[in-house]
Amino acid sequence: MMLYRFVFLIIFAFFGFSAFAQDVAPPDYQQWENIATRAEDAIQAGRASSAALEQLRSQLAVWREGFLSAQNTNRARIETLQNQIASLGPAPEEGQTEAAEIASRRTALREQLTRLRAPIVTAEEAYSRANGLIGEIDRIVRDRQADALLRAGPSPVNPSHWDDALDAVQTTSVRIKDEVRNAWLSPAQRTELRQGLPVAIIFLIFALILILRGRIWMERLATKLSGRGQGVWSFLISIGQIIIPMIGIIAITRAVYQSGLVGLRGDILLSVIPFMGLSFFAARWLGMRAFPRSDAQYSLLTLDERQRRQARFNMASLGFLLGFVALIDAYKGYERYSAEVITVLQFPLIVLSCVILYRIANLIKAHLNADIQENTEKNYRNGLLSILSKVIYGISFAGPIIAAFGYNIAAEFIVFPTVLTLGLIILVSVLQRQVSNVYALLTRRGEDSKDALIPVLISFVLAVAAMPLLVLIWGGRVSDLTEMWTQFREGFAIGETRISPTDFLTVAIVFALGFMLTRLIQAGLRNSVLPKTRVDVGGRNAIVSGTGYIGVFLAAIAAITAAGINLTSLAFVAGALSVGIGFGLQNIVSNFVSGIILLIERPISEGDWIEVGGRMGYVRTISVRSTRIETFDRTDVIVPNADLISNQVINWTRGNSIGRAIVPVGVAYGTDTKKVEAILSEIAKDHPMVVLNPPPNVLFMGFGADSLDFEIRAILRDVNWLLSVKSEMNHAIAKRFAEEGIEIPFAQRDVWLRNPEALKANKDCE
Repeated sequence: MMLYRFVFLIIFAFFGFSAFAQDVAPPDYQQWENIATRAEDAIQAGRASSAALEQLRSQLAVWREGFLSAQNTNRARIETLQNQIASLGPAPEEGQTEAAEIASRRTALREQLTRLRAPIVTAEEAYSRANGLIGEIDRIVRDRQADALLRAGPSPVNPSHWDDALDAVQTTSVRIKDEVRNAWLSPAQRTELRQGLPVAIIFLIFALILILRGRIWMERLATKLSGRGQGVWSFLISIGQIIIPMIGIIAITRAVYQSGLVGLRGDILLSVIPFMGLSFFAARWLGMRAFPRSDAQYSLLTLDERQRRQARFNMASLGFLLGFVALIDAYKGYERYSAEVITVLQFPLIVLSCVILYRIANLIKAHLNADIQENTEKNYRNGLLSILSKVIYGISFAGPIIAAFGYNIAAEFIVFPTVLTLGLIILVSVLQRQVSNVYALLTRRGEDSKDALIPVLISFVLAVAAMPLLVLIWGGRVSDLTEMWTQFREGFAIGETRISPTDFLTVAIVFALGFMLTRLIQAGLRNSVLPKTRVDVGGRNAIVSGTGYIGVFLAAIAAITAAGINLTSLAFVAGALSVGIGFGLQNIVSNFVSGIILLIERPISEGDWIEVGGRMGYVRTISVRSTRIETFDRTDVIVPNADLISNQVINWTRGNSIGRAIVPVGVAYGTDTKKVEAILSEIAKDHPMVVLNPPPNVLFMGFGADSLDFEIRAILRDVNWLLSVKSEMNHAIAKRFAEEGIEIPFAQRDVWLRNPEALKANKDCE
């Protein structure tokens, strides 16, 4: 029944767990006592079948879900009473008394609280009992499954069992033929056949056309598509390669039913045929999508045309074999086949499946060899494929050997789930590729879309969504998944506080709303309110940033409070965090506090020209941990905030942009110093960036080694133009000094040779 279970698990994954999370009526504890007692007796006796235990477990799970919901009864009223009792103050210690009115009120409130807590205590006790019974049933079922896997049965290679298997197949075939013959001998059935024959013929012709030509039509239609979104439309049309032939299969079964010659065993065959067709057509479709005929289309593995054709054949063959597994599963229960017959019938399917798995592992190996030749680096995907190929090799060898020694259930357990797992991996890979194609179509992007964040995240979600299917493929039960979901909903306890997924959801929603509100307030302050005030740009940025920090903090507090999480229960977390801060996070905390000081005191602001640590540039961003400075080289320097607080910082534009420029210049000895002073003063006053009040000064600084040293000291309207002003003044000085014949000296050095005769002698020797 593994194939049927696989179909069920796909439906289960599509509709989710909603069917198992329905609200139940208030618990009837008398009825619960009867069910719990029956479950305890069945567990203690240990004679109930696994199917009966599974049915009993499902009933217990429904009751447990009701008890979990009942634990929230009167929750709001209980919190109100607790707040009322807390408002009365602490209870008097032993030997002390309090006012009679307060004591009476405290007693009444406690009595109400005890009455309201009684249903919760009862629900908690019943929940624990149901949870324990479910755990015991799960343990019994798992032990039975493990025993079945390790139990040796008849060997399929024993020739004495072959005749039994052949007789069983012949008997089933004869019985199907007898059912058809008996129906034909009935005049009423023959009349019904003659009446329904035209319709049956129409069904058959229609079915044959769809089965034989439907796939070809869809394939030709897909190849004719071109242009943007070709991959998406081709994928959607290719699904018709499954749907159209399946319509033909269903039409054939309807035509046979229309004849009226179908008996009980024939009905079993007709009910399995659609699943067999679905298994084959779906496997063939997966092979076509993963290993296309054209080299221009994306292939899951790096293979040549011959290897891709072989891969498609292997995929279709696996689907065909899985269909026959379903056929044997359908008849073995009805015909009551013996273990020997089942083992002999399934052994060829196991061997053929392992042969095909071995060939698929060879193809993966060929892909790895080809990919390594093209790309010398081994990527993560190829690493997983290497592991997968080794696992498939091992299973393809172990499966037939285990089955030959009589461990047919163990062989079936490892071979057919491997086939289904391989199909699931290929399906997820094909869907992930289509996610990239859809994203490229919507965003009008090319091949770069496969590396975008959104397709990667969606592909990851697809991989995670396949995990429950993988669990069910490898022997997991639906009840195992529902148990995991129940435990997930129950949450975990921290101190006296229980945190559940709904609490996480509440925290996320409330915090997101608070965060959005904070951003809206920040935008309003930045764009509408603060520009109308006299606060400078740095002050505006500080107010906006401070509002953001306060808003995020308040949003976090509101989210935690809305979820009902008691912060006092997290005191030990805060203690551990403080120890971590003391040892490993002190630098981060120091920078954080420094960032807050910078935003409050504002010794520097965004847009200021500062110099720190030998680097000069403009402040672009002040965050809680660091400050970003853009240098004149257009590079960003990230400075920890603690350095700006503890070290010396030069702020050239603090408060205003007025600053002083100093331009040094030297003239030759013998030059008229007063004339030089007048020329430099004129140059300074003529520059448009120089402020005339106070006027610029020209200072005769002294007698240098090679020149008479002067300096222009002028106040600039905007110190951001300091370098440009210095350059322009130097140009003006060079031009005026050349016109006036004033020399700007440069250092000159005389070289004295003490023994020139020695140098001459050496030259003569050469």
